Amino acid sequence: MNRRIPVLAVILAVAAFFTVSGAFSQSESQSKRRAINAPERSPQAPYSTAILVGDTLYMAGRTGHDPKTGKVPEKIEDEINLLLDRYKSTLAQANMTMDDLVYVQIACTDLAYYDKFNAAYKTYFSKDLPAREFIGAGSLLNGGHFEMQAIAVRH
Repeated sequence: MNRRIPVLAVILAVAAFFTVSGAFSQSESQSKRRAINAPERSPQAPYSTAILVGDTLYMAGRTGHDPKTGKVPEKIEDEINLLLDRYKSTLAQANMTMDDLVYVQIACTDLAYYDKFNAAYKTYFSKDLPAREFIGAGSLLNGGHFEMQAIAVRH
């Protein structure tokens, strides 16, 4: 009977070791961060375009400026599509799609653009739409009409 107690203690210790080391390696992989930056982002910008932590991508606020000219397109629909295409591109760099978005926040300088934004926005998804907030904003950088930020989770 006394011989069984040490054997049982060794088995429990080994099981505990593998359980704890497995938990550490899982939390370690979840905490690794990787910056994803758009090609047009200035190296001097005080932010990253997106940060990937595990399977979650945190995306910074972005606008619908034309990356070639730095200007807002004349047509509001073009601005909306540029904005959404930029997000789609960033998601692709993280091996994700628009359907991986779980939360989106849009700031808009004129809430009269709500329906135009929605008309384009809905075409970028093939599954359930993410939770979303659409808020009015007094003004945005460089004369943009929209700024969007989002969170995506790979599934």
